[in-house]
Amino acid sequence: MPAQLIDGKSLAETLRQQVGSRAAHFLSLHGRAPGLTVVLVGNNPASEVYVRHKVAACEKAGIASQLIRLDASCSSETLLEQIEPPE
Repeated sequence: MPAQLIDGKSLAETLRQQVGSRAAHFLSLHGRAPGLTVVLVGNNPASEVYVRHKVAACEKAGIASQLIRLDASCSSETLLEQIEPPE
């Protein structure tokens, strides 16, 4: 099987445009942008970079993003309050 060159940057840009179009369509239908909420517990540098890139990607695609930061010493109860909807 011959090797096939894949242009990752071009493919990523195409996907970003498609996601952006779908996000705009969602906004027009529902009056709000789709969104991503990240709950970041502690201050791991690698996680900080990863989350920063996700937030930037959301912004480029027209997706709302929210970052909730919790201290590494937070309780399980506190974390669950952020990810479980109230009853």
